[in-house]
Amino acid sequence: MLLIQITKRVDGSSVLRCVRSDGSVTWQKQDSKHAAFFAYHDLTHFAVESVLGYRQGFFGLIAQGWEIEDTTGKGSRGRLPDEALEVENLVGLLDRERGGSALWSVEEFNDTAALQASSTGRTAPRPLSPEDLAQVKAKRSGLFSQWRALPIGQCLQLQFEQI
Repeated sequence: MLLIQITKRVDGSSVLRCVRSDGSVTWQKQDSKHAAFFAYHDLTHFAVESVLGYRQGFFGLIAQGWEIEDTTGKGSRGRLPDEALEVENLVGLLDRERGGSALWSVEEFNDTAALQASSTGRTAPRPLSPEDLAQVKAKRSGLFSQWRALPIGQCLQLQFEQI
């Protein structure tokens, strides 16, 4: 189990703190001009990884003892597992869709995910069913609502179950 704590700061940024089952902690504060984006990105990771059962995505790696800095693939742990890259691809596409003006069909989403993976020499992620995509988006929507309703200075807590 991994306890995820995202604290909302006055300037719109957040602090991500993850407490592993052994009590060890890793955390990150976003201070860049795009800092407000990261809470939504992290919540999208949680939705994708928990709904679709990924265990080596961002939060899965953190639960396994990786430090947040290592999840760039440039840290002491080296290259990211293929599953982590697949998750990042899916989360990135959901972020792109959220930032755009149109919702993609499941076919468009899967085609774009496959194209993006092949452009970087990776295999296509598993295709999502309409139900998969709807469940991820519903979970993400609920998390976003919780985040928006959270008072400044407060912490949203989530539990990521590592199966």
